[in-house]
Amino acid sequence: MNESIERIWQSYHAGLRGFIRSRVGDESAADDILQEVFLRIHARIGSLEDGGRIKAWIYSITRNAVVDHYRARKTLEPLPEGLAAPEIDANDLARQDIESCLLPLIERLPDAYRQALVLSEIDGLPQRQVAERLGISLSGAKSRVRRGRAMVKDLLSACCRFEFDRRGTMVDYEVKDSGCEIC
Repeated sequence: MNESIERIWQSYHAGLRGFIRSRVGDESAADDILQEVFLRIHARIGSLEDGGRIKAWIYSITRNAVVDHYRARKTLEPLPEGLAAPEIDANDLARQDIESCLLPLIERLPDAYRQALVLSEIDGLPQRQVAERLGISLSGAKSRVRRGRAMVKDLLSACCRFEFDRRGTMVDYEVKDSGCEIC
């Protein structure tokens, strides 16, 4: 039983911490909630009926722990949007985890590709405006964005395994090595 909890910790703690941190905004509170989540997982792992839905089960426990955190504070602060959502989609959570990895990966790129990707993918600028901002041709901007995406894909593929459905939508991922320094 302890081995399975340890595997769950290795597989999910970083993503859960980011998920919690994005909802509470305080690192100390996020760490406390994460600890509470793993205590609940440890106490309830025997009640898990469908091991294939473990990610949804874990994130449900996490969401409830965040709600409990706000209840315990007994302040008049409203709960952040998204906490009151009745159902968590495991596919959306997987995408959020990957997206939280992308910014550090983009930061590792050479400056020219990083700037183009940030303007295009993060800031949402059309490639024509990316070209104008960087003082390069449109084809140069397109090339930098395309090459930057390829570099990010290579970095992600080095540390994670992805599963896609037949339409090419990512449905799951797992970190290849818990000691990965990229993610």
